[in-house]
Amino acid sequence: MIIGDRLRALREEKKLSQGEIEKRTGLLRCYISRVENGHTVPAVETLEKFARALEVPVYQLFYDGEEPPKVPSLLSRGKSSSNEWGSSGKNARVLAKFCRLLGRANESDRRLLFFMAQKMARVKPN
Repeated sequence: MIIGDRLRALREEKKLSQGEIEKRTGLLRCYISRVENGHTVPAVETLEKFARALEVPVYQLFYDGEEPPKVPSLLSRGKSSSNEWGSSGKNARVLAKFCRLLGRANESDRRLLFFMAQKMARVKPN
């Protein structure tokens, strides 16, 4: 699915013009046209503007169903046959908490932590 096609379909479904989307988002109509025609790919922040203007949750820009898709559990809560750290038990809870905290950190802090982790593990960066 091309995001531009989905945005156009949602806009037309709501009977809105590109000019009305321009007023609601503050984006230029020519930019909206470029996105809808697949000439440019919008940033996440821009997609959030489109979602607000179209009065839909962001997931509907990517998903055609009525309900949001089910998110698979990335961490096993029970016993795991894997010996990887963070795959089960207390380590899985620590890893989940670390992920939540990293999500709140800014990009430069995440890079610093990644660099420190590489040094601590004595692994060469890619």
